[in-house]
Amino acid sequence: MFLELRRCSATEGMENRAFENDNGEGLGETKRDDELTVESEVQGQNVFGDSEPKNDVIGDNVELVESENVDDGFQDDKSIVDNHRKISPVESVASSLSDTDSGHETTGENYVKTGENYVKTGENYVKTPKRVKKVNASCADKIAECENSASHVNHIAPDAVILDVAILKPKAQAQDEVYQLIRADNLDRNGNPKLHVQRPVFNQHNLDENYEPSKKPAVKVKEALRKKVSKCVCSLGCFKGFLLNLFPFFPIMKSYNIRTDLPGDIVSGLTVGVMHIPQGMAYGMLTTLPPVYGLYMSFFPVLLYCFLGSSKHVSMGTFAVATLMIGSTVSKGFSLVSQDSSIPILTPNDTDKNTTNPLANTDEMSDEELDIRLQFAMSVSLVAGVIQLLMGIFRLGFVTVYLSDSLIAGFTTGAACHVFTSQIKHIFAIKTARYNGALKLVYTYIDFFSKIAQTNYVTVLMSLVCIAILYSVSTYINQNPKLKAKMFMPVPIELIVVVLATVISYFIKLETKYSVPVVSDIPTGLPMPNLKNFSRIPDVISDAIALSIVIFAISISMGKLLAQKHDYEVNADQELVAYGISTIISSFLSSAAPSASLSRSLVQERVGGKTQVAGLISCALLLVVILAIGPYFRTLPNCVLASVIIVALRGMFLQALELPKLWKVSIIDFAVWIVAFLTTVLLDVDLGLGCAVIFNILTIVCRSQRPYATLLGQIPGTDIYRDIRVFKKAKEVPGLKIFRFEHSLFFVNIEHFRSLLYKKIVNPRTLKITQKKRASKIAKANKEAELSKPQTQIVLSENLPDMPVPMDSLDMELHTSSNQISVNMVSKSVRECPPDLDFHTIILDASPWSFIDSMGVKVLVAVIGEFKAVGVKVMLASCKAGIRKMFKKTDFYKTLDNTKIFVSVHDAVLRAQFGDEPPPIQNGLTLDHEDANDEDDDSDTDSQIDIHYADDDVGSRKLVVGSNL
Repeated sequence: MFLELRRCSATEGMENRAFENDNGEGLGETKRDDELTVESEVQGQNVFGDSEPKNDVIGDNVELVESENVDDGFQDDKSIVDNHRKISPVESVASSLSDTDSGHETTGENYVKTGENYVKTGENYVKTPKRVKKVNASCADKIAECENSASHVNHIAPDAVILDVAILKPKAQAQDEVYQLIRADNLDRNGNPKLHVQRPVFNQHNLDENYEPSKKPAVKVKEALRKKVSKCVCSLGCFKGFLLNLFPFFPIMKSYNIRTDLPGDIVSGLTVGVMHIPQGMAYGMLTTLPPVYGLYMSFFPVLLYCFLGSSKHVSMGTFAVATLMIGSTVSKGFSLVSQDSSIPILTPNDTDKNTTNPLANTDEMSDEELDIRLQFAMSVSLVAGVIQLLMGIFRLGFVTVYLSDSLIAGFTTGAACHVFTSQIKHIFAIKTARYNGALKLVYTYIDFFSKIAQTNYVTVLMSLVCIAILYSVSTYINQNPKLKAKMFMPVPIELIVVVLATVISYFIKLETKYSVPVVSDIPTGLPMPNLKNFSRIPDVISDAIALSIVIFAISISMGKLLAQKHDYEVNADQELVAYGISTIISSFLSSAAPSASLSRSLVQERVGGKTQVAGLISCALLLVVILAIGPYFRTLPNCVLASVIIVALRGMFLQALELPKLWKVSIIDFAVWIVAFLTTVLLDVDLGLGCAVIFNILTIVCRSQRPYATLLGQIPGTDIYRDIRVFKKAKEVPGLKIFRFEHSLFFVNIEHFRSLLYKKIVNPRTLKITQKKRASKIAKANKEAELSKPQTQIVLSENLPDMPVPMDSLDMELHTSSNQISVNMVSKSVRECPPDLDFHTIILDASPWSFIDSMGVKVLVAVIGEFKAVGVKVMLASCKAGIRKMFKKTDFYKTLDNTKIFVSVHDAVLRAQFGDEPPPIQNGLTLDHEDANDEDDDSDTDSQIDIHYADDDVGSRKLVVGSNL
């Protein structure tokens, strides 16, 4: 029988060495680096039942004792044992082991654990978690099973430890049993992990004293400005960094791969460029300008955005909502100008007089009218671009947080109704007047149905055919999941329909034979720069604010969606700068404010677009159309462009299908959607957006002013506290009321906080009146009782111990019998509740409070004072650092000391229940009971009382007093 210890030094590397026993027999090769092996054999057999040596383990909490004269190399048995001292046992080493399956970790000096003692074998020890041979108290039963067949090796030497190695069961079974015992203490009966935490009750004062929290560094304005100014260094590198931040296109091009990225950009660029042609011409009509101005919107802003924007997949240009808002501004401004000029315009009030607008009966506009409309369109675009640029410079992209998803959905759906109404007249070829202001849709449809007899059936038939083709191809081919993966690119059905309609109209002479309205002449060439954008700025400021915010909200949401899909970041502030600069420059070139298109952006991403190069390719295609191909679309019927727009609105109208889901999820979001939709439809686009934003802010104010509040109860057997109205098993703690106010406490909601607190707990003002009445009655009754009944006294005997009984801190209930007095002690652990109440302490859970203002502190001071006047204590729990800082600034701690502010609700509950431990009462304490009526009795018959502790069935502390009465 022998014990073999083997190790490889971590510094010596892997070497083939072997030990020899007393007979000179080799015992095998050494293990790899940092590996320690312990073997205990009887008659040539390993203690684990096989010849493979096994590792032993100690936990992280083993107390290591340094030894002297430790050699870096291997030592024989005698030298190892002689050079080590005994190490004290460590409790529950196995419980500290992790659950990792394999692997070794070099963690310090080398010790081998073989029972309750340890042997130092070198400089390192190895932790192999699942190989445990420590037999601790929890494994006592397993020890008993093994002792009958165990053999022990006691290798004793001077100053050496005793090795006690038990021969266990077969290796696999023993390891499994020990592992299960280790896990048993950390799992419940269902096998779920349990949480074991043991710590003292912390109030905020104790926590700050023991752990010394550091203060947040105060940010001074001068230092912040100095730091910002110090970064403004005029150098070539600084200027280069500024340009790279301003033009994200160039950093993206540094990592551009021509072989992998360029083919996808070419295909997506050509596809989106083909979509730009019909959509640009169609949406150009929404601005109440000729269709060619829609092509300008699809060229200039897109070209500029490619260099300034940080999104790789967004397709800028024309979009229904943006062009509709521009058209609304243009129509409203033109109507104001026409009232003071010779240009007639039909107003809503004129419909009752049966007056007509001469220009309403023709699709052509005079040069004077076109010039005025361009002035308003370019002015509102310029101001919108300036607003976006300033927002980007001053980092104001956060303003879009007030445009919630439900608000945007309701607003865009309402705007889609305006777009549909503006195009329905082209479907029927009915000429209606232009209306502005509130109820414009109502007046438009009244005018439309009054002229329904003028319908051109050729345009209706052509429109129905176009709509059917566009819808069928878009839905059943381009959006078909089975065909989408097989197609190289979506079918450009819009361009196909536009080209076919133009050719058919040219050969059949639809304009002359069937009076079908067409696009008419489209000028070739690029527009000359002009200053029309400065002429109407004062009249369009309010409209420009709404337009800039809507464009940014729609575009940035689309950009972030695609960026998240392709794992890159979109800088919102840089996007604002890109929108602003591209819009400002384009306004000098007769191009209105652009916006991201949802449909084109999705197509550009889906067909393989990688970077902004796709936008450059689409601009190249549009440049060819503007310079050369534009005049060939002269015979294109307007009803075809209207059909393209109506089919494109399908996605916006489908947003209404989200209403049932919103109703189930949030009634407030549902209300915001409905208000945004109705105000946009009934009023106008700009008025509807303003009303929707105001209503959305009001919902935030209402939720802040009247938040939810509740009483908390304890989940039995845990330190978890939940709403007693929601969790049926949560029970209120006896003697306590735990109140949670689900919002920050500030001037808006302080009265609501006070009213809910009094409603759910008690109103201390009315309680104080009741207590005064009760006290006066009790005082009167006691006075009458004192006059009619003798008094009984309880005095302490002279042989009491030095430490007195804290009678002033104990409330006792005495129950007497013939030979025993039972005293129920109600100490600080179970305080007596004030009259007419079933609780003595209120705990305010401040965990939902993110901040508190000075008025909120005043309300807290008032509430605490009112409850204190009626005998109810108030504690606070889970106060954040900002709230405690405000408490310190406002001298709140003079009202409620920081020892009454606790780090958690459970800490406050424990302190409210048990409080500070009273001085112990020693067994054998005696009290002498003397009757006041026996003053003249000289006989020594005073009763002696023996006091000792006892616990009743419900766990309350009780003093039981034995007496010889």
